[in-house]
Amino acid sequence: MRELKQRLAAAAEAHLSRDEILGILEERTQAAQHELACQTDAGGDVLCYLAAHGGTATRRAVAANVAAPEPANRLLSDDEDDDVRAELACKIARLMPDLSREEAVHVRDIAVEMLEKLARDQAPRVRAILAEEIKHLHCVPKSVVDKLARDVEEIVAAPVLEYSPLLSDADLLEIIAGAQAERALAAIARRQPLSSEVSDVIVGSLDIPAVASLLANPRAAIREQTLEKLVETAATIEELHTPLTLRPELSLRTIRRLASFVGTALLESLTARGGLDEDTRVFLNRRLRSRLKTDDGPDSSFADAVQLISGAVNGGYLDAEFVERLAEGGNKDAVVVALGTLARVQPRIVRRIIDSRSAKAVISLVWQARLSMRVAFKIQAFVIRLPPHECLAARNGKDFPLSEDEMRWQLTYFDVPMP
Repeated sequence: MRELKQRLAAAAEAHLSRDEILGILEERTQAAQHELACQTDAGGDVLCYLAAHGGTATRRAVAANVAAPEPANRLLSDDEDDDVRAELACKIARLMPDLSREEAVHVRDIAVEMLEKLARDQAPRVRAILAEEIKHLHCVPKSVVDKLARDVEEIVAAPVLEYSPLLSDADLLEIIAGAQAERALAAIARRQPLSSEVSDVIVGSLDIPAVASLLANPRAAIREQTLEKLVETAATIEELHTPLTLRPELSLRTIRRLASFVGTALLESLTARGGLDEDTRVFLNRRLRSRLKTDDGPDSSFADAVQLISGAVNGGYLDAEFVERLAEGGNKDAVVVALGTLARVQPRIVRRIIDSRSAKAVISLVWQARLSMRVAFKIQAFVIRLPPHECLAARNGKDFPLSEDEMRWQLTYFDVPMP
């Protein structure tokens, strides 16, 4: 109040107009309302009044306020502003895990009603925010999950299709068979775990991005005969070469078939796999030597690596697990391109860091690429091939052993630009 009096006195001395003085009063009123709207002890009547009469920012604050009573929430669920309804969706979804106790049955019923209404909201962004908030929850109504999973907007359906524990295999197969199957396939293919029955249907769809995502999913169960059938049709589909090669459960027959058409970098990965019998290992080494003789040398190998990583980027599976498998296979060129892509560093600088055989520099680059220390250790061991006593291990089992300042210094030494 004292501040308001001072501002009004100053306005009078400055000979401001009536409208300008009213503007100051309105500004102060809005600030006071917003402050009240954020307080959990403001009282139900006050929050209801603000939900009905407050400005957009004030109504948004009420929507986010966990103390807002049922009438305020109901009113805000019909608010004309998308941001207000989006805030309400976030709040209701986050309250659900605490509303499963019996003593909160009435409150939970009201929350469920709000969720069902927001799942039908006219704005895709509001529905998408709701889907993102509830995608991991067991305690939300199945009807809400079903509604969002079948939404025509991909940004709404994808989070639920990929993560919701409430969707059964029968649900997934029904959705795949529906009119919106194409936009649903890739999200379903990324579910972890995923049954072999659902995997079979995805492979049978021949939707290339979805099949690539399925192959890159380490917890997707894929039958041996399904993989063999897929390999027979994948020779001319380059987007599938990389994820097929990196599947851990390939039969020896499938490995030999892959070796007949994948690029040199992928053939090197096949050759470095564990669990090969002697005949298959000899077969792969002979084919690799033959391929290297016909290739154009290092440039060709690097071009294969660029193609491999481009496929991973386009397929959405250039992540820590993918780079780790490349490192385990000793695929230096592919690791160089992958780190350069993720860290936004030129490949020549990445190669200079790896060729320096500096464990600290490699760890720092992996950190900038936002990969795990596990990846950094695999690069030290299998790409640089440092002796065990020279490898830097994780601190506390998973943390980087260097401070962020030290890692930034290491990168600066190699002229790596800081983000």
